[in-house]
Amino acid sequence: MEVSRLLPDTVQFPGFGFSFNVDSEAFVIFGLSIKWYGIMIALGMLLAMIYGYSRTREFGIDQNRVTDVVFAGVIGAVIGARLYYVAFHADEYKSFGEIIAIRDGGLAVYGGIIGALICGSIAAKIRKLRMLPVLDIASPGLFIGQCLGRWGNFFNQEAFGTNTSLPWGMTGGRIQSYLKAHQSELAAKGIEVDPFKTVHPCFLYESVWCLCGFLILHFFYKKRKYDGEMFCIYAAWYGLGRFFIEGLRTDSLYIGGVRVSQALALVSALTAVLILIIMRIKAKKAGFVLYRDTEESKAAILAEEEAEKAEKEHKKVKKGDVELTEDQRIIADDDNDND
Repeated sequence: MEVSRLLPDTVQFPGFGFSFNVDSEAFVIFGLSIKWYGIMIALGMLLAMIYGYSRTREFGIDQNRVTDVVFAGVIGAVIGARLYYVAFHADEYKSFGEIIAIRDGGLAVYGGIIGALICGSIAAKIRKLRMLPVLDIASPGLFIGQCLGRWGNFFNQEAFGTNTSLPWGMTGGRIQSYLKAHQSELAAKGIEVDPFKTVHPCFLYESVWCLCGFLILHFFYKKRKYDGEMFCIYAAWYGLGRFFIEGLRTDSLYIGGVRVSQALALVSALTAVLILIIMRIKAKKAGFVLYRDTEESKAAILAEEEAEKAEKEHKKVKKGDVELTEDQRIIADDDNDND
């Protein structure tokens, strides 16, 4: 669909008659510009953590110990996502300050996954947690984070594709400028684009795909046969979708003529499917014991529940909500004096 030249902050979906004024900056606080990109990623991480924490005991995981793994994974995800992106755009970054400035975008999903796995695995080993059930808990959260995080691309007018005449095709002032500036470069790679025609909203495709993935894992939980199965489904589902969506994009990271993320998506999806098939066959023959059903897991959860119960009783004592013995009164008075 042919469209007119737009102002930088204008985004349109002409087929639906939608037009938005989209400022990448959400607000300014103490002179610091807060971008919608960062807000959407932070919101995605927050909701993913809330969801994961609400289900730790269903997977037999001690919530207190998994907290360290989660924070290590988040830190690793941000660092990995940025380093992955910078590695393929090294000529665009001249200083350390530019490298760490992530508020305007420049995070790669696969780099984030790799970074989270490395840092999370190290933390899990230190905290003596089984990594496979932790990955199963994290998998739906990854979909939540990616589903919301992709809307950061919408505010930045990035992660879009080639021209399309489909009714949900989009355009925008910055999209037009990008395509015009890179038109010859894209043509050299065999990608013909018209800056003033609508393009595929790849960010939206991936967001919807991840939402579907989350729903699949959310309802699949009770049917899993072994620890790590949900993570394999995550890798297969996300890899399959990313392979096709990446093929539409005009801003892919390349090594030679190969789209890096598309190649990784294909490898991860095929590997995950192969593991799923092999492990399902083994599960039918011999069966597996889920970590949540082991004595180790049951003991850890019981200890956590007893600690929580003791903490609640202690708070009641301090508040005077229960009748105290003389010894309890003395301990409570000592605690209040220390406070």
